[in-house]
Amino acid sequence: MRKTGRGVVGIVAMASVVALALTGCARGGDDTSSEATGDAEASASPGITDTTLTFGITSPLTGPTAGPGNCTVDGTTAYFGVKNAEGGVEFGDGKTRTIEIKAYDDTYDPQKALANFQQMVADDVFAGGIGLGTPTNRAWREAAIDEEFPQVLVMSGDPIFSDRAESPFQLGFVPIYQQEGAAFGKLLADSGDEHKVAVLYQNDDFGKGYVEGFKEAIEGAGGIEIVKELSYEATDTSVDAQITELAATGADVIFNAMSITPLAIAALQKAQQIGWLPSWFLPSNTSSPPAILEPGGADAYPGIYTVAFSQSASSPAFQDSDEGKAFLDALAEYTNQEGVPAFPHCVWSWIAASVLDQAFQKMEEPTRESFLAALESIDGFAAPFMLEGSSINTTVDGRPAVSDVLVQKFNGAGYANVESFG
Repeated sequence: MRKTGRGVVGIVAMASVVALALTGCARGGDDTSSEATGDAEASASPGITDTTLTFGITSPLTGPTAGPGNCTVDGTTAYFGVKNAEGGVEFGDGKTRTIEIKAYDDTYDPQKALANFQQMVADDVFAGGIGLGTPTNRAWREAAIDEEFPQVLVMSGDPIFSDRAESPFQLGFVPIYQQEGAAFGKLLADSGDEHKVAVLYQNDDFGKGYVEGFKEAIEGAGGIEIVKELSYEATDTSVDAQITELAATGADVIFNAMSITPLAIAALQKAQQIGWLPSWFLPSNTSSPPAILEPGGADAYPGIYTVAFSQSASSPAFQDSDEGKAFLDALAEYTNQEGVPAFPHCVWSWIAASVLDQAFQKMEEPTRESFLAALESIDGFAAPFMLEGSSINTTVDGRPAVSDVLVQKFNGAGYANVESFG
């Protein structure tokens, strides 16, 4: 079980739990705003009282993506553990509340994610999000819209979560997949050199989005040739056959749009075994040095590239800073994370929690409407641990909270920003 301290975390796997006793009624058919009723204060939405607010996260806490999945919960839990210990968050309505994080395990299974959302509704959760996964977050998007339930700051680069016409109760957190793919494609195209590129992508919106962005960025760059494209399913247990077939092309670059941690490691290992040593592009969520590159033997390759928007907890500079030490201390106190987290999602979810904090401070009424309005009004927020020059902007339709990325290259210990390929 997770540690439970001053921040409350419940791990729920499709089981009923005791619902919170809350004041007010759900948002629904009647207009309960203060303007419509003439009341001094709007009726509270489910999941918020004068002293607490409950936020839900469905994420893979077990299974092959449990590492990053747990991090999406742990960074959030640690952030609000600290805030709660300090007395809570002062909301825009003048009341101070503690934030309770309720976590649900979906094992990266869309049907379980949908069931978890239904459980959130039964548990009177105020809002949800931050959890990992495109198919899992997509699985409850429409249900959340039907319930007028905020599904926010999700760890998915699917553009649909930031399209306010299609997803009026949603907001993405991380850059969209097309942005990441395009950043690497531009770096390659700007090199001015000839390169043969092999593409291996996950056969879903995640993988296809990366490839779409990459192709758009290299269009017109005469020296860049995609020599072969292969896909795999997120449920596959091996990509050895695909790696062998791609190696036969003689490509000097592999664009590997992959989200499954064990497969990313295995792909790096298999290419070495057969003597294929191209430069690699890996997505930001599967490029962790300790969790993927080290066991995958990344030092054997001429270059491993990824994109980033945040500082890395594996960096000595991060660990030596006062802010980094406080982050690691909070993880140790409020979660089961031991030492430096292996995945960037712990830092990402801490940043996402700070964005929630900003929204809570701007909320003038204890309602989901007020929360969404506050969340979508944040501009120029220099969130903790973001790279220099980056900030949070939730005001642009079609863009997630984080829109800027930098290409980085693995240097044997961590990543460093690069402006040219090679």
